[in-house]
Amino acid sequence: MIRIAIPNKGRLHEPTMSLFKDAGLPISGGAESRILFAKTTDPDIHILFARAADIPEYVQDGAADVGITGMDLITERGADVEALLDLKFGKASLVLAVPEDSVFQSARDLEGKKVATEFPEITRQYFKNLGINVEVITVSGACEMTPHVGIADAIVDISSSGTTLLINHLKAIDTVFSSTVHLIANKKSLREKEKILDIKTALESVLNAKKKRYLMMNVPEASLQAVKEILPGMSGPTVMKVESSRSSEESFLAVHSVVDADLIFTIVNKLRNVGARDILVVPIERIMP
Repeated sequence: MIRIAIPNKGRLHEPTMSLFKDAGLPISGGAESRILFAKTTDPDIHILFARAADIPEYVQDGAADVGITGMDLITERGADVEALLDLKFGKASLVLAVPEDSVFQSARDLEGKKVATEFPEITRQYFKNLGINVEVITVSGACEMTPHVGIADAIVDISSSGTTLLINHLKAIDTVFSSTVHLIANKKSLREKEKILDIKTALESVLNAKKKRYLMMNVPEASLQAVKEILPGMSGPTVMKVESSRSSEESFLAVHSVVDADLIFTIVNKLRNVGARDILVVPIERIMP
């Protein structure tokens, strides 16, 4: 059996649940039902709901074979795990921030000062790398209040949009650490349980598909070369003869190709200009290597 630890609540929970569903491993139940364990459609893969901050240690210690959590939490815990895949969501930054009216303009201005944070190890390493001596004060919440009540001169805290800093009259003066959510594995489990790599492949196939679109179109046979020059397909377009019920009708080919989603607008317009018609743009659920 493979046990996967996923966040039981917060901003990482729903995207994780959706990712597993899209990968063909929908999870029964969820955090809202206050359950600790759940099943998937694969009888060998079970889910453990846990705090995102605890997942690195769960995986390191073998309580879970695989886990999904933020790289900031993995680094902060110093967890000895194998990072398998960047899942590209949950983007956030640990920022160094000071009060809006503060005289501090950079990290070097904080020499000998106090910095409050929920991420003491990352914070210490950041200032050590800069050669700056500060006193790191560990707090468990409401970090943004500490400069206003005299506990600290600055903070290092998570910022996704900057709204929390603005509300609390703080300004960011540097980025300490950038984080996304990762798939991690226990090193012993990774060696012994081959299905862990199957899980990685399934999740990766969903991520790959999000960046692509499937194009289908009818193309006059005379325009095929021009169309092929436009399409940057994964391994070239697929071309098929379109049968016509009337012998007098112009000869057409059906052309299919996978292209980058970001290029769709430009590519479709170019295809129309060289004679392509009946163009369909279709989302892709998964792309398996």
